[in-house]
Amino acid sequence: MTTQTTAPETPGAHGADAPSGLVPLPEKAGRALALGGSALTILSTFLAWTWTAAFPGDLTVYGYPGGLQVLVLIGALLATLFALASYGLKGLGWLVPAGADAALRFATLATFATSWYTVIAISSDLGGVVNLEPGGILVAVASLAALAGALALPFQRPEPEPIDPDDTGWEKFKHGAAHQWETTKAVFSAGSPRPVPALPSYAEILIIVAILALGLIVFTYGIGTEYDELFIGFLITAGFGFAALNKAGLIAQASQITSRHQNITICGAFVAAALFPFTQTSDQYATLGVYILIFATVALGLNIVVGLAGLLDLGYVAFLGVGAYAASLVSGSPSSPFDVHFPFWAAVLVGAAASLVFGVLIGAPTLRLRGDYLAIVTLGFGEIFRITANNLDGTSGPDITNGSNGVSSIPNLDVFGFDFGAQHDMGGFTIGRFANYFFLMLIITAIVVLVFRRSGNSRIGRAWVAIREDETAALAMGINGFRVKLIAFAVGASLAGLAGTVQAHVTYTVTPEQYLFAGPIPPNSAFLLAAVVLGGMGTISGPLIGAALLFLIPNKLQFLGNYQLFAFGLALILLMRFRPEGLIPNRRRQLEFHEDAEAPTLLTKAGA
Repeated sequence: MTTQTTAPETPGAHGADAPSGLVPLPEKAGRALALGGSALTILSTFLAWTWTAAFPGDLTVYGYPGGLQVLVLIGALLATLFALASYGLKGLGWLVPAGADAALRFATLATFATSWYTVIAISSDLGGVVNLEPGGILVAVASLAALAGALALPFQRPEPEPIDPDDTGWEKFKHGAAHQWETTKAVFSAGSPRPVPALPSYAEILIIVAILALGLIVFTYGIGTEYDELFIGFLITAGFGFAALNKAGLIAQASQITSRHQNITICGAFVAAALFPFTQTSDQYATLGVYILIFATVALGLNIVVGLAGLLDLGYVAFLGVGAYAASLVSGSPSSPFDVHFPFWAAVLVGAAASLVFGVLIGAPTLRLRGDYLAIVTLGFGEIFRITANNLDGTSGPDITNGSNGVSSIPNLDVFGFDFGAQHDMGGFTIGRFANYFFLMLIITAIVVLVFRRSGNSRIGRAWVAIREDETAALAMGINGFRVKLIAFAVGASLAGLAGTVQAHVTYTVTPEQYLFAGPIPPNSAFLLAAVVLGGMGTISGPLIGAALLFLIPNKLQFLGNYQLFAFGLALILLMRFRPEGLIPNRRRQLEFHEDAEAPTLLTKAGA
């Protein structure tokens, strides 16, 4: 079967005079309009957009962008660079290895969406368009013009080179083989039209450092947004900006470079994460940081069960609860019926061991089931755990968990004399309680990442993948399916229990209502599963990024009230529609979803 392939867009490939885009303009006029509109948008960010400081961000200043103007400026700069690259300028070829036109469309869309959202918000909050200054009117017109110019660019893709009917059978075979080889290389390069030439090691390491620094800046900016309008603008700019970089092929090139230096990338990512508390002036956002790490660590444990072994577990949050309860009961809480106070390392072992035991006990009788039946059983286990913890109150059952009141007043950790509940000075920075727990969770996350990598690359990891792909074929090849799945269940449960031990001390109180199947605020089983699928099953960075987004966004969108889950669900549907393999997919799943793809970011022209 022949797959249609594409080459990077080149100016004038479809004729300079014939309109071929969504907007009926000649291609040359479209490029000029996109470039000019983006340049004027940049200029508008240095003008006042409204006359009053009542709108958050103070958009009344001339010569200095502030608030949402900064996001529009970033989007416009990116669009301007892509517009210049679309003219084939030599110095900007590295910016668009997969072509500039598609990237330009998304960049102008990011600028337009953020600009018009701001203009509409100003008009709505202040009582009409009369509150707009010349800069606000200019940005609305210029961003619309830039988007119209980008949409005038051609959407057609070049047809593959036809096979000469006079060729011999051998020539046809060579042509088809070359076609399939180029296609396969392009798909596995994850968006780049050709493999990235290896640069000197020091240059690639510097690129990795720059990528991690950019990631830290974006995350810190997003988590530190001070008002709702700014966070929504951030989501718009970041979402469409990521799509633009992906269409340009830069994401694929970055993936290839980081894959050549995996150990350096992982170590650098943890160093960048460790710098996050030093960017904060208080514990306000460090609080979100530590909860994100707890959520991400549990999601990575679930990734072993779902992403590697292919077992659909809908009650995984129960293992987090088992670990939290087990640790809280032996950590000196006055609500605990056991008058013991284990040191932290012992409480960690108790929590992880308790979750492992429950994982084996639940998995042993149920893992002979497959698919939907297994999902129903695990969903039932999650509900049974919550109801049981609610009933162990001394009335409906033994007095162990204190019922709906939970285990409260869990003392702060004290490890080798280091009090996690007190402030500490480090290099001139004051590190508060949540920052202390952030560093602790970072260490635990590193342990979980190490376990995931070692197990995924081991013999048992390959058996998990075989079971996931085709259990019947794996059994026929001699793999003990039940034992392999039980190991995955036990390892995933113990990692969730490990995170639960820290969660118990961070939250002070462990209650049954913290471990629901679904709810507005994670962690819960539904959000954990969504984090794995959205981030990218079977990868390390995918669930970590997915969990960070799924925890941060609901916390920032609480002002939507009853519409919060609706907006969030709609966003998930759109993401699964346009990127079903996840934000950071592994190559196998990307090939599965795009083996017949027509997107120019995945395939290259055969025989070019």
